[in-house]
Amino acid sequence: MLEWFAGLNHIVQALLATCFTWFVTALGAGLVFVFKTVNRKVLDSMLGFAAGVMIAASYWSLLAPAIEMAEDSGGAAWVPATVGFLLGGAFLLLVDKLLPHLHAGHPTEDAEGLKTHWRRSVLLVLAITLHNIPEGLAVGVAFGALTAGIPAASLAGAIALALGIGLQNFPEGASVSVPLRREGLSALKSFWYGQLSGVVEPVAGVLGALAVVLVRPLLPYALAFAAGAMIFVVIEELIPESQMESDTNIATIGAMLGFAVMMTLDVALG
Repeated sequence: MLEWFAGLNHIVQALLATCFTWFVTALGAGLVFVFKTVNRKVLDSMLGFAAGVMIAASYWSLLAPAIEMAEDSGGAAWVPATVGFLLGGAFLLLVDKLLPHLHAGHPTEDAEGLKTHWRRSVLLVLAITLHNIPEGLAVGVAFGALTAGIPAASLAGAIALALGIGLQNFPEGASVSVPLRREGLSALKSFWYGQLSGVVEPVAGVLGALAVVLVRPLLPYALAFAAGAMIFVVIEELIPESQMESDTNIATIGAMLGFAVMMTLDVALG
């Protein structure tokens, strides 16, 4: 199976990998068929875990290879990493200001982005969709980097990143579907909206892979860009939401475990 996958075009690999992360989002959304609510402590631990995975992935799978590639090219290694990282954060900040969305647990009047009369369910889905853009982009760029033939970019490392993103997508799917179910939507509709938030990942993945395949000099910048976008999501949303309750240790432990799991995946496989 792995040999078959390794023989595919890297853009096709990116598509399949991000379809996997979308599938795990759907699995998380499927919890709505079993539970109408999720214990807050469980949700906080899952959000913390997702934050830990994304922080670890941002360095080991994205920033470290970007720095190594810049060093191999003979330029100032810090330039692509710094510029790309800040541009990634700026891009998510811009999207955050423009895209109407609502974070779970907040009243509809707290919706961010441009003012709209869209339904609450749509705004909740868009909040998680916003998170999934950098995740899909990161996986796509990692697989697209394989075309450059640079030692820092490996198939095992790209697969490890896809596995890590997939793991943390499970709670994200649940964090959309379960609140919708609690607000009165049917289980089927709640599941549909939950999995829909992950549709953007294959799109972003293919675009990311295409970008670095077509414009190879952008590769270090693209890797750092994806890292900056993911860190923005972690700091702006995942960590604050996971720490809202009085017992913050649960979310913190979840973040530590998520970081350790992603670090292990990347170092062991990459």
